[in-house]
Amino acid sequence: MDLREKLSALPVSRRKLLAGAAAGGGLLLAWTFWPRAYPSPLIAREGEALFGGWMTIGQDGVVSVAVPQLEMGQGVGTLLAQIAATELGADWRQVGIEPVAPAGFFANLPLAAQWSPLWEGLFGASDDPQGSTVARFARTRDFSVTAAGTSLAAYEMPLREAAASARDMLVRAAADRWEVEPEECEVADGFVIHQERRLPFGALVDEAAELDLPDPAPLRPMPAFEEPLPGEGETPTIFPRLDLPSKVDGSHIFAADIRLPGMVYASIRHGPHGLPELLRFNEDAAAGTRGLVGVVKSKRWLAAVAESWWIADQALSKMRPYFTGPGAVEQVAFDTAMERAREDAGDRAERIETIGEPDSLIGEAQVMRRYDVAPALHAPLETASATARLADGRLELWIASQAPAAARDAAARAIGLSPSDVILYPVSAGGSFDARLEKQHAIEVAQIAAEIGRPVQLTWSRAQDLQMVPPRAPVLGEISATIGPQGQPVAWRARITAPSWMRETGHRLFDNYVPEAARRESVGEADPFAVEGAVPPYTIAHVATEHVPARIGLPTGRMRGGAHGYTAFFTECFVDELARNAGRDPFLYRMAMLGGAPRMAEALRRATRLGDWDGGQSGSGEGVAMVRMGRDPLSAGHIACVAHVRRGEGGIAVTQLSAVADIGRVVNLDLARQQIEGGLLYGLGLALGAPLTFDSGHPVPRTLGEMRLPGLAEVPDMRIDLVASDAEPFDPGELGVAVAGPAVANALFALTGERSYRLPVSL
Repeated sequence: MDLREKLSALPVSRRKLLAGAAAGGGLLLAWTFWPRAYPSPLIAREGEALFGGWMTIGQDGVVSVAVPQLEMGQGVGTLLAQIAATELGADWRQVGIEPVAPAGFFANLPLAAQWSPLWEGLFGASDDPQGSTVARFARTRDFSVTAAGTSLAAYEMPLREAAASARDMLVRAAADRWEVEPEECEVADGFVIHQERRLPFGALVDEAAELDLPDPAPLRPMPAFEEPLPGEGETPTIFPRLDLPSKVDGSHIFAADIRLPGMVYASIRHGPHGLPELLRFNEDAAAGTRGLVGVVKSKRWLAAVAESWWIADQALSKMRPYFTGPGAVEQVAFDTAMERAREDAGDRAERIETIGEPDSLIGEAQVMRRYDVAPALHAPLETASATARLADGRLELWIASQAPAAARDAAARAIGLSPSDVILYPVSAGGSFDARLEKQHAIEVAQIAAEIGRPVQLTWSRAQDLQMVPPRAPVLGEISATIGPQGQPVAWRARITAPSWMRETGHRLFDNYVPEAARRESVGEADPFAVEGAVPPYTIAHVATEHVPARIGLPTGRMRGGAHGYTAFFTECFVDELARNAGRDPFLYRMAMLGGAPRMAEALRRATRLGDWDGGQSGSGEGVAMVRMGRDPLSAGHIACVAHVRRGEGGIAVTQLSAVADIGRVVNLDLARQQIEGGLLYGLGLALGAPLTFDSGHPVPRTLGEMRLPGLAEVPDMRIDLVASDAEPFDPGELGVAVAGPAVANALFALTGERSYRLPVSL
């Protein structure tokens, strides 16, 4: 049975995802220009039409758009559906979305090219990361990974071309029926229109099937996809989120919501960091537990399976599993390893980037500051969960994964199957922040299902999720600058000590390494992603960025914001201090160094106006920071933020965050605002929450409550504005994460006169 046949047998009704009417009839249209080796997993059921592998249209006019990216709260399904609906000319009420399994057809080529320098052994020669080698890798590995804000770059144009071609065929079908020229017709709200006559999409599919495909696809003008911003004289078109109603009424399906006939539930225990191997447990202690189905052990974990998750978890507690290994990670040893790496930086630092001739000037550095960033937990609201059913040599896997092909392949390998014998059903994630790049729970649920012989749902407890998802790495930063006669830096060096966390992520993702092996494989290798954003967005003639790979006993991984989450803290706190040393307004000091960055300068200027900037004087509680993500000014994202903090009865509180972003062409205004607000709030939690430490290999804090995340009462007033731009769109999801920390830290200095060189900062 091939992939199309397997997917056609899915028991899950995609009609639950539709925003329009019930299913109707249609037809199948062949698209021969797509590589035959990479078929689309989207299928046309009886009475539906498949357009370019991207969408189906029924004779009732219902349009279903494929979503090859993980929906984890960012609204990617709505975004892709909007692109299709706008290009096609459909009514938003007739459009729905359908998550699709990983496939080479939907390969995320921009992300594969972006990540290719790290793993040349997997990608092959990377002299031309945009060329055929990377594309071949991405397609053969079904690389539809959701990460780094690449969804628009990867999928907007292919989706538009499919929708434009479908629109053209429908128009020609209507024109033939009316005996008029196609150019005399228009398409709007799900109808093809000629003067007073109109025909709905569903009434035209039979004729359209007989027509040739247009070459090239007749795309609408790009302005049709620009979201008018407030104040531009037009009312923005509203595209309500397709997933919002089901999330409000509780019917939305997340990974832990799957229910199958005869399904049982599994809880699991893993060893602390540094003690990964299961040594012993007392199975007799759980004997006779009512509802307990079985116990499954592995070299690295112990699972109990029962008629409810609670029964399984209580059985595990009774068995008291004990783990062994080289030695539990302790905070003292952890801190010592990081400091030793920083002390040895002169011998181990690897130059990542050089601009100008910084080495001839940085030796005369007049200012040097050191920064300390604690590791950080992802802590999505939904913990890792997956459901598996093994029958007749075929594994079915329900999982929310940012790297679904890697999860599928790892699960198959774990139980001796071919990936072609695994059917993966993608479901939404209740948050991720890049935690769902990891796939350990996919391996575990497959092994448990194979052992138990029944459908199994595995859910990690909160404690297990905090322990097993590799945290954002600890980082030590050292920023040095040589100051010119105007009080501004003329030479700059950023030396960053951190584990090679992106290399570790790659080894886990592509090589299927366990965390300890991925860490060992990455030791000593410089990682350009670990210093991303370390080149300041200012006009500085001489700049050097260096990475000092740190050897620590803790697996680490990518977190929302990437390295910008700490490099922006280093840069913007350091620049703020330079401005204070020069006796300058921190805003004007920054503006003087942005002559070559007009987009950044405009965002900063507007942010200070939006945030009622008054100079950031002593005692004011005003702080400003800015971030550019991406080196190319034409395609980068820019954000500036003004933070206000004050003293209150409960201590110091952040009262307002005012942010202005330039993200190029705005495709969906509401989603952009939501992503920036969410990023600011996530960054606020990283900046003000409890620092992550380790006690006998266990992370501390161990619960959400102990993390001291902002509660509803602590959420500041958010003022968000966007700069109109005709540049290529930039995903705004990580901008707020990076800018919130330094803006708040600088505001705290303005209020208290005490500067924090640590993240999280102390109130």
